Amino acid sequence: MLYTAPMSRMSYKSNKNVLYSCKYHVVWCPKYRRKVLVEPIDTRLKQIIEEVCQEHQFDLLSMEIMPDHVHLLIECDPQFGIHKLVRLLKGRSSRLLRQEFPVLERKLPTLWT
Repeated sequence: MLYTAPMSRMSYKSNKNVLYSCKYHVVWCPKYRRKVLVEPIDTRLKQIIEEVCQEHQFDLLSMEIMPDHVHLLIECDPQFGIHKLVRLLKGRSSRLLRQEFPVLERKLPTLWT
């Protein structure tokens, strides 16, 4: 009885094996902490992050992109793993942003640290 009251207020998700509520605060920055995430680049980065989260059915609870770093609050399936999600986000965003914005290739050898 004691455990049912708090559980009713929180929202949990489930898959075949696990009932979970795993929220991760993820922060990363460009190489050398350069301030390259400015106006046209940051809107495209937001689109890329939202696309990846939709593809893999993750909840993007909060997102803030500053000129020199990215903050995300994501709810992720623990069996998929947050490390795989971060690898997908950083890999796809680096590849697409460097293709679409050649200035990034000139300023940085690699986009993310």
